[in-house]
Amino acid sequence: MDLCIIGSGYVGLVSGACFAEVGHNVICVDNNQAKVDSLQAGMIPIYEPGLEEIVHRNVAAKRLRFTTSIEDGVDHSQVVFIAVPTPPQPDGSVDLSFIEGVAREIAQVLKKDQYRVVVDKSTVPVKTGEKVTDTIRRYNPGASFDVISNPEFLREGCAVSDLMAPDRIVIGGNNDQAVALMKKIYEPFNAPILVTDINSAELIKHAANSFLALKISYINAVSAICEASGADVEKVADGIGMDRRIGRNFLNAGLGYGGSCFPKDIAAFIAISEDLGVPFTLLKEVQRINAEQKERFIKRIREALWVLRDKRIAVWGLTFKPDTDDVRCSVPIDLVNDLVKEGAIVTAYDPKGIEKAKEFNLLPEGVKLTGSALEAVEGAEALILATEWKEFASVDLAEVRKRMHTPLVFDGRNFFDPTTMASHGFTYRAIGRPVLPPCSA
Repeated sequence: MDLCIIGSGYVGLVSGACFAEVGHNVICVDNNQAKVDSLQAGMIPIYEPGLEEIVHRNVAAKRLRFTTSIEDGVDHSQVVFIAVPTPPQPDGSVDLSFIEGVAREIAQVLKKDQYRVVVDKSTVPVKTGEKVTDTIRRYNPGASFDVISNPEFLREGCAVSDLMAPDRIVIGGNNDQAVALMKKIYEPFNAPILVTDINSAELIKHAANSFLALKISYINAVSAICEASGADVEKVADGIGMDRRIGRNFLNAGLGYGGSCFPKDIAAFIAISEDLGVPFTLLKEVQRINAEQKERFIKRIREALWVLRDKRIAVWGLTFKPDTDDVRCSVPIDLVNDLVKEGAIVTAYDPKGIEKAKEFNLLPEGVKLTGSALEAVEGAEALILATEWKEFASVDLAEVRKRMHTPLVFDGRNFFDPTTMASHGFTYRAIGRPVLPPCSA
C-alpha cells in the first residue's frame, strides 16, 4: 500500500521505516527542511537499535522517501498518518496545535475525487478524532475521508522490535472501508488486532501508560518499606510477579519513571479526567510517589556523605533508560542538577546521551562529561548508577575500585549483584535492598 507519515520524529520515523520494511511504499513528511535533508543524506537524528539499517535499506529499495510537502504525501498515499508532537502544557493538558495545523493542511490539499483515511498516530486526548474530522470538513466540506485512531505502543530502546512484532494493534474507527484498509496495512505483522470506536482507542494509550506507571510507583513505594524493615525489594517483587494476575514486568524498583511519554501521558490523563468531570486522583498519588523516589535517593546519598558540597561524585548514565539517546524528562539528568545545586563536583558518562545533553543544554556548568565509565570514576568519593546500560555490566570492578577515592556505590536501578559488589570491596547501597558492607580482604 501507499502510505504517508506526517511528522518524522520518533514515532513517525520508526513507523515509516518499519512499514516500508514489510513492503509498503512510504512517504515521510516533515516541515523541518534541515531534518529532511539530513534524512535524505542517510543521517538518522535519533539513536534506536536497528533503525538506521532499516532506513538505509528501504531508501535504497525506493520504498521510503522524505519530503517537506504534505500535498505530495496526500496525493500519493491511500492512508495518511498524523505523527506530530503533542507537547504538554503547564497545566498538564496536551497542546494539540500541531494536530490541528496538520488537519487543516490535509484539508487544503485533499482533492474532491480522493478518498483518504486520516490516522491519528500521535498520543492524543479522547475526542481528538472528532475534532480532526470537524476540522477537515470545515476547511474542505466536499472531502471524502474517514478518521481512524491507531495509537502507538513503542518503547524507546526497542521500538523497532515493538513495531515489527507488536503485542496488539488497536484500530479505532466507525467505517468498515477505513478499518479494512488499516487491517491490510498491518497484515504482514501477524499481530492481534483490536477494533474499537475512536474514543475507546484514544483512551487505551493513556490508560495503558498510566497503569504501567502505577506499577512502577507501587513497587517504589514498597521499596521504601523494604529499606525501613531490612527486606529485599527484588525478592518481594519476584514473589509478587509470580502471580500470573500481576506479572513481573514493571515491578523494578529504581529512581522512578521518566522520558517523553509517561510523565506527559499521566499528566494528560489527569487533565482529561478532570475536564470530563471525573477526577482520576489515584494518578496524582502516582506522580507524588515518583517525585519522592528521587528525593529519597538523594537523601540516602546525603546521609552517607554527610555534606555534598565539594564531594566528587561519578554518575553512570544520563538517558532516562538504556538503548536510547533520549534525555527528555530524564531522572538521571534531574539527579545531576540536584547534586550540583548542593555543591557536588559531578563527573558523568553515558554511552549515547552525552551529545543530546549538550545539544539541549540540560546539564549545569561545571559537570565534566567523560568518554568512558572508568574515566568518570577517577578520584570519585561515590558512584551513582543512574541508567542500566549493559555496558556497565562488563566494566572491570576491580579497576573501578582502584580508581575511586572511596568505594561507595549507590545503585539507582538495582543493576549490580550486591554480593559481587561487596566482594570487590564496595559499600553497596541499592533501592529497597539491605546495605552490604565491603568484604574484608
